[in-house]
Amino acid sequence: MISDMKIEASNDISMLLEIMARLRDKDTGCPWDVEQTFASIIPYTIEEAYEVQDAIERNDLDDMREELGDLLLQVVFHAQMAKEQQAFDFGDVVHAITKKMVRRHPHVFGDAGQRGKDLVKGAWEAIKNEEKQERQERRTALGLVEGDGPGAFLDDVPRGLPSMKAAVKLQKLASKVGFDWNDPHLVLDKIEEETQESRTELAELLKSGTSLDSVEMKSEIGDLLFAVINLARHCHIDPDEALAMTNQKFRDRFAHVESSLENKSRSLHEASLDEMEELWQAAKSRT
Repeated sequence: MISDMKIEASNDISMLLEIMARLRDKDTGCPWDVEQTFASIIPYTIEEAYEVQDAIERNDLDDMREELGDLLLQVVFHAQMAKEQQAFDFGDVVHAITKKMVRRHPHVFGDAGQRGKDLVKGAWEAIKNEEKQERQERRTALGLVEGDGPGAFLDDVPRGLPSMKAAVKLQKLASKVGFDWNDPHLVLDKIEEETQESRTELAELLKSGTSLDSVEMKSEIGDLLFAVINLARHCHIDPDEALAMTNQKFRDRFAHVESSLENKSRSLHEASLDEMEELWQAAKSRT
C-alpha cells in the first residue's frame, strides 16, 4: 500500500524510494513507469552511465551531480521492480555492495594480521575467485547454468558490456594464462592479415553482386576491429579514448571545411568532393 506522505525534494534516500513506488503504483502511478520491465529500461540505464562520463570529462560538477542522480534513479527503478516480484529490494542492493566492499578490503576492514600493502593484490584475486565460485554454485543451484563445475574462464566478462570494452577485457583475461602475443609488432602483422582477409571477402562480394552487409563481411570487419583493439591494449592505450580523440579531430577538421565553404558563400551540399578534400587537407595541416 502506497503511503500518502507528502512528496518533496529531499536528500533522504527513503523519499526517492517512495517516489518510485508511487510511480509504479498500478492504480495511481505513471502509465509509462508502470509498463516498464528490467529489459525495457536497460538502454536508459546505460545512457545515464555515459552521461555521467560526459559530465566528468567536461569537468562540469553541477551536471555531474544531476547525472549521478539520474543514474541512481535507474538503480532505484530496478530495485522497485524486483521488490514487486518479491526478489529483492533497495536495502538488499545496499547490503550486497557493502558486504562485497568489506570482504574485498581486508587490508582496510580486517584484523591487524590482514592489513598491509603487500597483502592487497594477492588477497584481492583470492577473494574474487571465491566470489566467482560462490556465484557459480548459486547459478547452478537455481538452474541458470548447466553442470556443477566452474564456469567458462571468460564468463567473468559480462555479455552486456559495450563491445569495445568487452574486447579489451576478454583479451586481458586470456593474457593471464599466456594466450597473447608478447610483441605489438606481431599484433600489427595480425591487423595486416585481417585487412587482407577483408579485402578478399569484399572483392568476392562485389564480383558476385552480393550485398556487402553479409554475415561473412561482418565477421571479417569484427576480426579486424578486434585486432586493432588488441594493438591499443599492447600499447597501453584505451581504444575508446583513442577513438574519442579521433572523433573530436574529425569534428574539428570537418568544421573547418564547413566554415571555409561558408566564407565563400557555399554550402557542404554545393561543394564537390575534390573541393572538400582540399579544405580537409588544409585543416589537417593545421593540427
